[in-house]
Amino acid sequence: MRILVIRHGESEADLLDVHEGRADFELTERGHRQAAAMACYVKENYDLSAIYCSTLKRAYQTAGHLSEATGIPLTPDERLMEFNNGLIAGLERAVAREKYPQVINLPLHASVYEQESALEFRFRADYMLSKILSETEPDATVAVVTHGGMVNQLYRAFLRLPVDSDIGFATGDTGIHEWRIHEGRRIVVKSNMTDHSKEI
Repeated sequence: MRILVIRHGESEADLLDVHEGRADFELTERGHRQAAAMACYVKENYDLSAIYCSTLKRAYQTAGHLSEATGIPLTPDERLMEFNNGLIAGLERAVAREKYPQVINLPLHASVYEQESALEFRFRADYMLSKILSETEPDATVAVVTHGGMVNQLYRAFLRLPVDSDIGFATGDTGIHEWRIHEGRRIVVKSNMTDHSKEI
């Protein structure tokens, strides 16, 4: 079994320098080009059987390019959305720092500013990974198009890291992270952190 975990392309929020999270921005023109290039790369190198994606526009639009290139229909799921950052969503970073300062040593089950907790975020990743693994044949390849925060949570779920792990995984626009499960072993094959291919 092979899983391609893919981050969305550049969004309008990247240009505005605001907190994104659940703020539902669309891809930029460059983001669409990145997604089209990613889709061509995946089509040329993998034989997909399914495409799971977040329902937020930037990920859904990125996944749409992949669906169009491969002919595989999308399976959208709200549980693949980015971290629910509550009242911070869409705010300029300086404004957010002033109105909603970071809370240090927040318990894993607790949350502030109408956000979800760290436990809730990780649970969504564990749930989706379990669902995808149960629905995928051993010799199949699936793609999961989501967000940077969820990419990290899925990594931690896949590698069975603890919820409070301080290990992070970098990813750029339309970065592709290839994982494989073979004879019970979970293997990170490669991690392409930045644009995987020249834009079209």
